[in-house]
Amino acid sequence: MEGYGPQLPQIPQTPQFPQIPQDPSQQAQQGGYAWIPGATTVGAVFSGGVILASEKRVTYGYFVMSKGGKKVFKITDRIGVACAGLVGDMQILAKEMEAQGNLFSMDTGRKISVRSAAKLMANILFNRRYAPLITQTIVGGMDEEGPSLYVLDVLGSLIPDKYAVVGSGTEIAMGVLEEGYKESMNAKEAKELVMRSIKSAISRDSMSGDGIDFLIITKEGITEESIKF
Repeated sequence: MEGYGPQLPQIPQTPQFPQIPQDPSQQAQQGGYAWIPGATTVGAVFSGGVILASEKRVTYGYFVMSKGGKKVFKITDRIGVACAGLVGDMQILAKEMEAQGNLFSMDTGRKISVRSAAKLMANILFNRRYAPLITQTIVGGMDEEGPSLYVLDVLGSLIPDKYAVVGSGTEIAMGVLEEGYKESMNAKEAKELVMRSIKSAISRDSMSGDGIDFLIITKEGITEESIKF
């Protein structure tokens, strides 16, 4: 049946361009991980509240940009967040959460719960999924239901837990934290365990170091502490 009916036009062939080989070191830097700031950030629930902590080093690739970076933030008088990732994204997220928590209190006449604050943060992160805030976050605090802790990733996945670690030092710190964790711990025992887990990560993770910031949340309120080393 050759020649029967209208003939379809020929589709032009897509020109083939030679592939340019990339320098492996340049590809590693552009690929992302070499330039993502490291951190060791820990959260844990104890018998009377929640403790959040993070070390203070801010890196860019292999360069230490700051030895006094703050990665733990107070959101309300009973809720805090601790982050790992880009410092600017952490700060924007913490300020937006603080504003949203205040608006919630003014609208409803009551304080926002820890779960509601964590869910609100999850919605913010998910809505930014096409231009994400590069940060892993731990939300912890006290409310009428007691102490609670939630872990969120870049896209807003919301996972409740009793203890958590995020950042480049996760594998090292988690081993120490998991081995010594007890939900019946008091504030002093929890602080010592968290400090030990972060110090163990600092000893092996070059992107973590230079001190620890603590946020200790109980029914009396929030206590902020900081140590340098």
